[in-house]
Amino acid sequence: MSKSCVIIPARYNSSRFPGKPLTKLLNQSMIIWVADISALAVGKENVFIATDDNRIAEEANHNGYQSLMTSPNHLTGTDRIAEAASLIDYDIYINVQGDEPLIDPKDIKKCIKIKKEKPNAVINGFCWMDDDEDPTNINIPKVITTYENKLIYMSRNAIPGFKEDSKKPSRYKKQVCIYGFNKKQLNKFSQYKKKTDVEESEDIEILRFLDLNEDIYMFECKPGSLAVDVPSDVPKVEHELKKANNETSRL
Repeated sequence: MSKSCVIIPARYNSSRFPGKPLTKLLNQSMIIWVADISALAVGKENVFIATDDNRIAEEANHNGYQSLMTSPNHLTGTDRIAEAASLIDYDIYINVQGDEPLIDPKDIKKCIKIKKEKPNAVINGFCWMDDDEDPTNINIPKVITTYENKLIYMSRNAIPGFKEDSKKPSRYKKQVCIYGFNKKQLNKFSQYKKKTDVEESEDIEILRFLDLNEDIYMFECKPGSLAVDVPSDVPKVEHELKKANNETSRL
């Protein structure tokens, strides 16, 4: 029987939002919001926070989570996950980004299930963008897949493009940062030692797997995921967390 864990990469010195993992959302740090959601999917003992900063490690440990200290020199969160995976022994490693506190634990379980069914593919989530979201927002990676949900490309631009206004897509897919890997895939990614050209241009790390000829299967997640990319995102994410908490309390 395969063993699965969640690893949450957490870097303190983000260029766009320093200290982001420790940002308070409704009086709890964002990293713990994400860890608590992950624990609902795999159990608290199988959730790890991979960081290069003692402040984040202390926050994890204070809240009963295991921290894995990793290098401060990683190019991407997936490179950090690869180092963390070398320190613990599991069959499936789920990377849950630490800035998406509205993800559904059922989608983490779905990622694990699909990874078991498609062990040779990298797994990644997507959902349809809401009507009030702007597809030209460069902070939101947009996704194009085949009809069988194999990734064709991902971009910060609004894709697919269109030649005439009448051909404009009626809706867009966006990335949800839940990924499923095995150790071999993570090693291949990290051993490349640099960003590929399109990865560098788009600043989307999963594109390295495309360049390295790895199949990427996208699975549909619950809509409504919001990432905290910049400080101005905090109020709207807090609003959605309050709404979700109120709906849960009424059940």
